[in-house]
Amino acid sequence: MKLHRLELEGFGPFRERQTVDFDAYADDGIFLIAGRTGAGKSSVLDGVCFALYGSAPRYDGADRRLRSDHCAPEDPTSVTLEFSAAGGRWRLTRSPEYERPKLRGTGMTTEPHRAELLEEVDGRWIGRAARPVDVAHAVDELLGLNQQQFLQVILLAQNRFAEFLLARSDDRQKLLRRLFGTRTYEDYQSALDQRRKDAEAAVSSGGELVELLLGEAEKVLREHALEGEAAEGRRSVAERLEDLRRGLQRADYRVETLAREADDADAAHREAQASFAAAKELREAQERRTRSRVALARLEADAPRIAAGRLELERALAAEAVRAPIETARRAAEALASALRAEEAARTGWLAHDAAGETDAASLRARIARLTGDLAVWAGAAETERALAPLEAALARDAAGIEEQAAVVAELDAARAQLPDALAALDAQLAPAREAAGSVGAARERLAGIELRLDAAREAEELAEALRAADADRLDAVEAHDHARSAVTQLLRRRLAGHAAELAAGLVEGEPCAVCGATAHPHPAEPVDEPVTDDLLAAVERARDRAAGIETEAAELARAAREAHAAASARAGGGAVAELTIARKQADALLRDVEAAVVLCDRLAAERVELVAMDAAAAAEREELAAALAAAREALAAKSAEAEAARAAVSSARGGFATVAERIAAAATLRDAAGALTDALDRTATARVQDAEARADRDARVAASMFTGDKTAGPDDAVIAATAALRDAATRARLDEDIRAHDAALRAERDRLRELELELAGVPDEHIDVAAAAAALETARSRWSAAAQAMLRTEQLAARVRDLLSRAEAEHAGIEVLAAEASVIARLANAVAGRPPNTLRMTLEAFVLAAELEEIVEAANLRLSEMSAGRYLIQHTDARAARNAASGLGLEIFDSFTGMPRPAQSLSGGETFLASLALALGLAEVVTSRAGGVRLDTLFIDEGFGSLDGDTLELAMRTLDELRQGGRTVGVISHVEAMKEQLPAQLVVEATPRGPSVVRAQVVSAGALA
Repeated sequence: MKLHRLELEGFGPFRERQTVDFDAYADDGIFLIAGRTGAGKSSVLDGVCFALYGSAPRYDGADRRLRSDHCAPEDPTSVTLEFSAAGGRWRLTRSPEYERPKLRGTGMTTEPHRAELLEEVDGRWIGRAARPVDVAHAVDELLGLNQQQFLQVILLAQNRFAEFLLARSDDRQKLLRRLFGTRTYEDYQSALDQRRKDAEAAVSSGGELVELLLGEAEKVLREHALEGEAAEGRRSVAERLEDLRRGLQRADYRVETLAREADDADAAHREAQASFAAAKELREAQERRTRSRVALARLEADAPRIAAGRLELERALAAEAVRAPIETARRAAEALASALRAEEAARTGWLAHDAAGETDAASLRARIARLTGDLAVWAGAAETERALAPLEAALARDAAGIEEQAAVVAELDAARAQLPDALAALDAQLAPAREAAGSVGAARERLAGIELRLDAAREAEELAEALRAADADRLDAVEAHDHARSAVTQLLRRRLAGHAAELAAGLVEGEPCAVCGATAHPHPAEPVDEPVTDDLLAAVERARDRAAGIETEAAELARAAREAHAAASARAGGGAVAELTIARKQADALLRDVEAAVVLCDRLAAERVELVAMDAAAAAEREELAAALAAAREALAAKSAEAEAARAAVSSARGGFATVAERIAAAATLRDAAGALTDALDRTATARVQDAEARADRDARVAASMFTGDKTAGPDDAVIAATAALRDAATRARLDEDIRAHDAALRAERDRLRELELELAGVPDEHIDVAAAAAALETARSRWSAAAQAMLRTEQLAARVRDLLSRAEAEHAGIEVLAAEASVIARLANAVAGRPPNTLRMTLEAFVLAAELEEIVEAANLRLSEMSAGRYLIQHTDARAARNAASGLGLEIFDSFTGMPRPAQSLSGGETFLASLALALGLAEVVTSRAGGVRLDTLFIDEGFGSLDGDTLELAMRTLDELRQGGRTVGVISHVEAMKEQLPAQLVVEATPRGPSVVRAQVVSAGALA
């Protein structure tokens, strides 16, 4: 996990939004969180913890206290943290629950705890969780640490720094399990323990099952009086199995005896059943004969009704033959009556329009023809009448337009008369402007030349300063080179002097000198205080060579600076910057005047061209307007003549009406009334003919039917009789079905009764009694059923005992195998779970984590040994814990002064801090190196350095400096002044005069601690 950015707003001592860019300290690798007491240094770490877990260590989950006391009611409170984990970059924003003003109305409302998690994907932030509970689950999966483990491994807060060192084995195991992902071993342990329980349960269940089966079989035999003589004392399973086998034999014998009794009862039952069936069959035949006699009598009594229905059906069928002519005559009579009513209404309407008019059909048709001709003539006049008003309006508009065109022509003539004077005025201004505009090129060239000289003069001034600096550097390099050469010379002299001393040291009185050959050595050379070694001489010579190179480089730079200054002075023409600045201003002013003249010249020339073009356009427009005016006057005269002719035609067509349309409407109404009466007369004549024809056809058909039997009756009476005899199809079908059903039933019942009388000839009408036969059958059935049930129960009893016996024998044979397997599984499960025979009480997971803890201790000791000057080492111990506590993950301190281990709780405050720091760093190093483990790229340490003396603090700082390797970033909170001097990369938290705190970053380049 690596932190990138933190934003705090309305949180702790911070009211305004404060931003902490952890990436800015990545190059340094270690930075100091500094500030006065109470400014809010630890609140920065509280913000990190709150963003990830929704609470801060110093407030024990009291979210309301996280909101800044400096906030106004409407100010927001939020913390945003950007971090990398699980291969992605994430942004987590969280705000605590607090009171804020209501958006509507007065009063306060509770702003709930909110959280949101985003992931950066292809440069965009994508939402992954939006509720606090969902965010908590996502963070747990991303980091693999809960809040307590985060505080022990990454954020080493005040009063919690030494928790991992001083923790119990149980608590240490929970943290290491999350860091190293060893929950699988706990799953192995749970699986083995479950197998142990299952095996033991199987053995116990097998014995209980055998006991249950034996007891059940003995109970069954005892309940049915089949048990043998019970032996005294406790019997073995084998003895009880043998007793059950003998009881099963007695049950089988009883089954055979009961089977014979059931066969005898079954034969008696079948005999009684045959007797009862014969008596029952005779009784049923007697009952059928009685029912048939009753049914026949009922059918014969219904014969008069059937005869009446038969006559009704016959008349209905005869009337159906004349239904169509009767219906046709009725409809024709109704049509004639309707036509007469319509004729009367049409005649009334016609007389309302023309009271004295003709009412016969021929006169009406002639009148309609005359009206139709008049309407055709008046239709054209109506069109002319409708077009007359728009025509007169157009005449008025045309007359007004002609007057407007004449006024425009006059205005154009007046404007063209003023054009010569305007052209003369423009020509007078244009001549001097053209003369001034001709010098613009020269003015621009002059200004450009002065600007180039001014730039060169400025460059020359800058190069003069660089030249002075280069000359000074060259003089310093010459002096340094001289000193280096002098140092080499002095060392060579000392080396020579040293050689003499070395030779003198090897002289022996009386032996010849290796240089001069003398055997007397009166004044041997004395050795110098410090000999000159080859390495020292080589180092000084390298320094001389470097100084020579620097001198050469400085001379080259000075020469280049002098050449550049000379070139710039030449381009400036020897002019000073002040002088050339004044000349540039004058040239610039002259150029602006000339450019203004150019603009004026262009504007005046454009105005003259525009005036000439306007005059030509005005002349062309006047000619067009004059031609259009003449054409408009001719068109107006033609329209006036057309309007006069239209007025005369409309006046003639109106007659006595206000408009031609009114006269057409009146004539059309009169024609429609005449047409309606004519149509009504035609329909009446047609209806009379159809009525007469229908009546004649009806009377002829009825006269040929069965309804004319009475010679004195007229044709109308026959028609009435036929109409009364008509029935609908459903009634006719019902009558026919009723008659057919009665005839069929009567025949069938007579046949049935005849057969029964023949079958029961000689049998009295009184029904025989079957109760005695039924009682005998019931007695035989009961005896047979009881015998069969007794046999079945005994068979089931024998089968039950046989099944229980078989299962008990099988279960008894398998218990020994299960017991052996259960013993092996229990021993393995107990050993893995830390129970006896495991004498160390160390679980499998603790055994694996103990190996990891040994590596952590080894990595921690590399730092603790240096920080404690070799006195202390952390030791892993797998000694059994007291009071049955978990074992295998214990820690103790080895003191090299005493040669004895001691509890970690016995260390002083400073020693505890050093041991805790070393252990935390070792833990981070080992966890980070594990594939699949939690990667710890960020570490925070809150206070604790004040308990160290100066020398120990220096050792601790050297250890922290090593943490920058591998890209890790370490943040330290401390008031120690020595740390402020050694850690220039600082995050400063300052309290403002008004109360709220602000954050200020002080970032230096990488390697500042080197």
